Amino acid sequence: MVDALRLRKHLDQTITAPPLPPGVVRLPVWQAKPAALHKLLERAYASGGGSVPGFAEWFFPLVEDEEFDPALLIVLASGEEPVGLVQCWTSGFIKDIVVAPEARDKGLGAWLLHAAFAELQQRGRAHVDLKVEAGNIHAQRFYRRHGMVEV
Repeated sequence: MVDALRLRKHLDQTITAPPLPPGVVRLPVWQAKPAALHKLLERAYASGGGSVPGFAEWFFPLVEDEEFDPALLIVLASGEEPVGLVQCWTSGFIKDIVVAPEARDKGLGAWLLHAAFAELQQRGRAHVDLKVEAGNIHAQRFYRRHGMVEV
């Protein structure tokens, strides 16, 4: 088991997402192909920071979980290709947040994170939590820049 830190964002102020870069749009979840989302997770986690099981072990437990809500699966696309996603549980926990390797450093991660904060705030959540690997200093810095603190 990988050591992880639990980080939290208190939702006591209005949250707004930064603008999306040109050519990137929010893809309605009903238009997202599950196999393409799984491939995005595989590619994003290939260099570390997380993992995803095979498609059947990922998709069916995900959509059958009592905390799954399709509105909390936020997908960004360039053309028809997904380049980022954040998946939250209804309890206010971010399960996955990834950006495709070729789409990094363009503000997509910040947009996804703030979109998750805003959606969960609208649902009445007081805070949002996630886990990050203890050795993933880059991700920890990213989350802390966006107001997350260790709990």
